[in-house]
Amino acid sequence: MGDRWHVEVDRSLCIGSAQCLHHAPAGFRLDPGRQSHPAAPDTDASEQVLAAAENCPVEAILITLLGTGETVFPPEE
Repeated sequence: MGDRWHVEVDRSLCIGSAQCLHHAPAGFRLDPGRQSHPAAPDTDASEQVLAAAENCPVEAILITLLGTGETVFPPEE
């Protein structure tokens, strides 16, 4: 992929399903309240992190391109 991403989790939406950990175990952590957060908010683009965002049941994960802020996920409608 080659791009660098900024990854955020909307903690008001996160339900602690841990699907992000299933798809990208190195990319996300759960805090004691079972709320997800990125292990490193600024990271290299990866299929695993994208899969985590795509499989989040409440679409709580936002991925943007570093530098431009262009949305990678969720897709704009």
